[in-house]
Amino acid sequence: MNEEINNPETIFIDEQPVRLDELLSDYKRLKTRTEQEQKIEKKAIRRFKREEELKPYQAELIGVQQYLEKTRTRMIILFEGRDAAGKGGTIRRVTRYMNEKHYRVVALGKPSDVQKTQWFFQKYVAQCPRGGEAVLFDRSWYNRAVVEPIFGFCTKEEYDNFMIGCPGFEKDLVRQGTILVKLYFSVTREEQARRFERRKTDPLRQWKLSEIDVQAQDRWDEFTNQKYEMLKRTHTTHAPWTIIRSNDKHMARVNAMKVILNSIPYERMQPDLDFVPNPDVVISGSRELELMEAQRLQRGKFVG
Repeated sequence: MNEEINNPETIFIDEQPVRLDELLSDYKRLKTRTEQEQKIEKKAIRRFKREEELKPYQAELIGVQQYLEKTRTRMIILFEGRDAAGKGGTIRRVTRYMNEKHYRVVALGKPSDVQKTQWFFQKYVAQCPRGGEAVLFDRSWYNRAVVEPIFGFCTKEEYDNFMIGCPGFEKDLVRQGTILVKLYFSVTREEQARRFERRKTDPLRQWKLSEIDVQAQDRWDEFTNQKYEMLKRTHTTHAPWTIIRSNDKHMARVNAMKVILNSIPYERMQPDLDFVPNPDVVISGSRELELMEAQRLQRGKFVG
């Protein structure tokens, strides 16, 4: 007891001796835990507010569904873009409150041996909507424009045939009354790398990381070149591309919804809602081509 009294690193709390270094250690540990909890709480509040901001647009999407059902109109929405660009998360928000009986999300896998012998578009035609239905393609026939030629999953002849035939195929869809919305989610190389790194360390996201994802960064320029060719040859007046800048996932989701809502002549449920897409997030396919061509002139190559 006398040693504790004489020890300058010991203080007394409620007449009980407490070592100062232990007290400081406990304080630092408590402070760190409090800061972590505050950070988690702020993140949860921010996520909650963002999800709440989507709800007015999600309600409008229900109105779109009702219009499609009433008029027996068919609708196809294509979600394209690089890996980790935010396509899947946007699809989940778009469909969250929609009637499951009147929409489908289609994400086709590797073609079967039989499908390889068929007309290329045949497997996609089989998934096209009936009257009153919306079909959302999580990647579509445009796999042949970008992924397949890069990884050797198709021949040059198959690629060339697709690029020649695709505009006509889409023109026929639209001519016969299908509303076709083509969204390309554009993410920067740095942001894609950050998202891949998160997938590696997050057990809830590790399933998203595929072998193709691993090569996406190394083959960035190849993907960019294929994107340019795709836009140049398939951005048409009857089936235009809309580019969604998706580094900010929340802004990408809000603005993708606005694009979809503006493509349907339905009666607005909330006329005072802001339906105007953010010009920093939503870019026309023709404008994207102009920007890419300017990059090539200035830097000698495309950037993204």
